[in-house]
Amino acid sequence: MSLAAARRAAGGPDLALDLVVRGRRVMTPSGTGPAEVAVRRGTIVAVEPLGADLAGARVLDIGDDEILLPGLVDSHVHVNEPGRTDWEGFASATRAAAAGGVTTIVDMPLNCVPPTTGVRALELKRDRARAAAFVDVGFWGGAVPGNTAQLRPLYEAGVFGFKCFLLDSGVPEFAPLGPDELVRDLRELAGLDALMIVHAEDPAVIAGAPHAQGARYADFLASRPPRAESAAIAGVIEAARRTGARAHVLHLSDAGALPMIAAARAEGVRLTVETCPHYLTLAAEEVPDGATAFKCCPPIRGTDNQDMLWQGLADGVIDIVVTDHSPATPELKNPPSGDFGVAWGGVASLQLGLPVMWSAARARGVPLEQVVRWMSAAPAALLGLTRKGGIAVGHDADLAVFAPDEEFVVDPTRLHHKNPTTPYAGSRLTGVVRSTFLRGRPVTDVPSGTLLRRGQP
Repeated sequence: MSLAAARRAAGGPDLALDLVVRGRRVMTPSGTGPAEVAVRRGTIVAVEPLGADLAGARVLDIGDDEILLPGLVDSHVHVNEPGRTDWEGFASATRAAAAGGVTTIVDMPLNCVPPTTGVRALELKRDRARAAAFVDVGFWGGAVPGNTAQLRPLYEAGVFGFKCFLLDSGVPEFAPLGPDELVRDLRELAGLDALMIVHAEDPAVIAGAPHAQGARYADFLASRPPRAESAAIAGVIEAARRTGARAHVLHLSDAGALPMIAAARAEGVRLTVETCPHYLTLAAEEVPDGATAFKCCPPIRGTDNQDMLWQGLADGVIDIVVTDHSPATPELKNPPSGDFGVAWGGVASLQLGLPVMWSAARARGVPLEQVVRWMSAAPAALLGLTRKGGIAVGHDADLAVFAPDEEFVVDPTRLHHKNPTTPYAGSRLTGVVRSTFLRGRPVTDVPSGTLLRRGQP
């Protein structure tokens, strides 16, 4: 849409622009090139060729070494508030998000107390987030044994879908669903056309594997074999096939499941899949013994597996890349013994997801446009957020100014995560987020995020 058309749509020639961003590299859905982006009342109202000389209350000329990106959308973040705010919280998590170019997060329903398995718990979480969020925040509901009757009220209250575990979640207040319970809840969600997102590891396979104990990473890896994922994903596929429900496989680690996923989708099973930066950039062969910052479930696997995950992304079998930011206190994450069997499983990476992915992608010849698509437009589409995920007319002016060639070394003390333990400590990464805008306003020290509800534009 031209600026003239935008003025006509607004009802007259005096369309006051709050912000104009100009640059030689602006990433839009049609590609990256010179452009000027016009923002009014938080919405992109025009994208014009560079040289249009648009005027606004504020004009930002980005440098030749910078690219203007759409804000990232991270649909897999554990904020842990209320109840475990010594692990993380809305203020610290959303500050970290903004520092990493992430302008929308969706919070997981567990690791907080109470878990988001009923409307009262959802409202409590919203109350905590409302005044603390530096970026936009949405919420997943939880599906646990005994709360089937709560799924519809939660969905009507605006959650984006429901998360379940198929094995022990690690916290007692969020129990796993058995196979019959999964089918029952999927039948309920099919009637709502609601999405079930699944932590897919099979408890029986893991029960039969060696017990995780000690500081050797190889022993921990053996305790979560690839078959645990493939068996669980097969069960999810069958349950989705039987019920017609929408299902989403969380944090895929086992690339061996990709052919099964592709075949199911080809036959019409409503299945989507995500993976995470740590599976695409870290390798089991490089994890030092006792380095529990690398522990996550499912685990980081070998380099051959990693290569196949990248191929799964390229082939479109894996839909999105999100962080699964899951921090914990240093005492839980890094026991003095370095025992992988004792340490909390989760990778804190919300602030680092984009540079981690870009550093690996450029080494593989994958363009930045593709990385941003996996981390912005595709998650927005999964969530039904039609105003997020792109620099386009009618979208929220959620923007990130990114220097793709600038290098830095990860210093955990400079991260905004409340507990900045990270496996990327000391890593040299490429790509720096220099500023982030939420609906056309720079993210500052004043929280300005909005609480999102399913079904809103």
